[in-house]
Amino acid sequence: MRLPNQTEGLRFRLVLKPGFALGPGKADLLEAIAETGSLSGAGARLAMSPKRVWNLVREMNTAFRDPLVETEKGGTGGGGSARLTPIGRLVLDRYRAMEAETNARIAAGVAELRGLLRDEG
Repeated sequence: MRLPNQTEGLRFRLVLKPGFALGPGKADLLEAIAETGSLSGAGARLAMSPKRVWNLVREMNTAFRDPLVETEKGGTGGGGSARLTPIGRLVLDRYRAMEAETNARIAAGVAELRGLLRDEG
C-alpha cells in the first residue's frame, strides 16, 4: 500500500460533498474494474481486500445519481463480472483529465520546490 507522503507529486483528491471524496484510490479502482472486468480482478491488481473493493464501489454508486459500476453474478462457480457504466466512464475520464491538467499547471512550482530539498546522503 502506498502512503500519501511516499508518492512524489500531487495526490489529486476532490471533496465533492461532505462525506464523499473522489481521489486516486477510487480512480485507480474504477480503472482496474474497467481493465479487468471484475471486482476480484481489480482488487487483486490493487492489493485490496474484497470487502474494501465492495465498500468503495458501494460508496461511489450511492454518492452519484446513477451507479458508476454494474455487476453481474456468475454461474454456479461464481466468477461474476463488473463494468463501468457510461457515467462511471465519464467520472473516471473527467477525474484523470483534471488530474493531468493540474499536474501540468503545477510542474514548474514542484520542480522549484524539489530543487530546494536537501540531498539524501
